[in-house]
Amino acid sequence: MNAPEREPQRTVILTGASRGIGHATVKRFSSAGWRVITCSRMPFSEYCPWEAGPEDHIQVDLGDPNNLNEAINEMRDRLQGNELHALVNNAGTSPKMENGGRLNSLDTTRDEWQRVFAVNFFAPIILAKGMVEELKRGKGSVVNVTSIAGGRVHPYAGAAYSTSKAALAALTREMANDFGPMGIRVNSIAPGEIDTAMLSPGTDEIVEGLPLKRIGEPEEVASMIYVLCTQPSSYVTGAEIHINGGQHI
Repeated sequence: MNAPEREPQRTVILTGASRGIGHATVKRFSSAGWRVITCSRMPFSEYCPWEAGPEDHIQVDLGDPNNLNEAINEMRDRLQGNELHALVNNAGTSPKMENGGRLNSLDTTRDEWQRVFAVNFFAPIILAKGMVEELKRGKGSVVNVTSIAGGRVHPYAGAAYSTSKAALAALTREMANDFGPMGIRVNSIAPGEIDTAMLSPGTDEIVEGLPLKRIGEPEEVASMIYVLCTQPSSYVTGAEIHINGGQHI
């Protein structure tokens, strides 16, 4: 009896992989046998190790249009015309005041607005457009990471970060409409208070008011990202999934 043929390895490109949700997502996809191509502003992080990690890491400043285009060319070279099954736009930036406080709309400079939107809003659509042929061949899935802060004034997230995430949620719907006829699904996840380095002092007070009465774990977010890139969500597109212990209700 002939042995069953092994399915081709699936591939995901993930931005912002070095810590927190990104690190957990790397582990989730890697454990399922996916090839994980990671992108971040920093070199490959020894704190987020996985098989073939250094060889499949691309150092890129998502806020630099020229560098971003170079990275897209590198991604396409590495895929060598093969399918791309998932693109996870996880990278984000959230500037603070010098004392670590929240940057409101009055205190945010023009350069800070532009930098935040370049990374949090423009990079996801530029990456998806740049990889559209590979995503089309793979009937792939795009997941944009938004935030609870995109739907309300958050006590710690700054104005530029919050508005960029609100814009990314709207962009997700537009992308779902435009990429859908090519067989590409586009969804977003909106995490709330997750146990990562981005947490601000005082988060405990928010957590006390949540229906689930606890902080979220990066692995819980990574699991939902994985679902949105696999068969169980095959008829889901244009959605924003709230992962916040009930914070949005």
